[in-house]
Amino acid sequence: MPGALFELVAREHVDQVVVGMTDSRGKLPVAELLDLKLRGIYIEEATTLYEKITGKIAIENLRPSWLIFSEGFRKSRFTHFNKRVYGIVLSLLGILICLPIMVVVALLIRLDSPGPALFRQKRVGENGKTFDLLKFRSMFHDAESKTGPIWARQNDSRVTRVGKWIRSIRLDELPQFINVLRGDMSFVGPRPERPHFVHQLTEKIPYYNQRHTVKPGITGWAQIRFKYGNTLEDTVEKLQYDLFYIKNMSISLDLFIIFQTIKIVLLGKGV
Repeated sequence: MPGALFELVAREHVDQVVVGMTDSRGKLPVAELLDLKLRGIYIEEATTLYEKITGKIAIENLRPSWLIFSEGFRKSRFTHFNKRVYGIVLSLLGILICLPIMVVVALLIRLDSPGPALFRQKRVGENGKTFDLLKFRSMFHDAESKTGPIWARQNDSRVTRVGKWIRSIRLDELPQFINVLRGDMSFVGPRPERPHFVHQLTEKIPYYNQRHTVKPGITGWAQIRFKYGNTLEDTVEKLQYDLFYIKNMSISLDLFIIFQTIKIVLLGKGV
């Protein structure tokens, strides 16, 4: 009904209108919204408001045009340079500080089960380029020789006694300092996934490939905001946080994520 929106705004003294139409073609009251905007009413898309409130970008009804025209998604040379510099510095510091712990962990792994202490696994990085991710081995050697690639499960029988312990306090991730030094990863970014799963998830989840427009990280926005998950629904949820990070990527956000990660690991507070 022409004028109905304007009458509602005037009657309820509304100062902001949120547009949340999943299919707005031919249905959007453009003239009324434009009139309201020119009268000083703040008009905002539901996707943008949802992002501000939750710290993630909802992909269920996300349109490519929103990604194209929204603020953010800027990757300046300055930001890239700074991420690289502090990534190298933090990784070198991490190796120096954690070297005694890493030696002990390596020895415990070798004593607990046969096989190497370090584990190499192909992961998908920036622009879809694969690299060898380094981790301390937390599963029995050749754990997937009979099953092929499968996601880790809760109370996974493939995980060793030492593996369960180092996973619980993230010690299995320490060798990834070397990945950062090599330039395969950043200190902060979306967690890299295996090529086998990337192929599957790209077909099932819209915008999944956008995760690969930046370097993956040891920690990330999704890791401090959402629990570990191994289902398709969990992957969708983490992608929404990853898209938020890519859109709002900055040094200040990275420092906040690093601080929160340290707090979670040392104090056990958070996700």
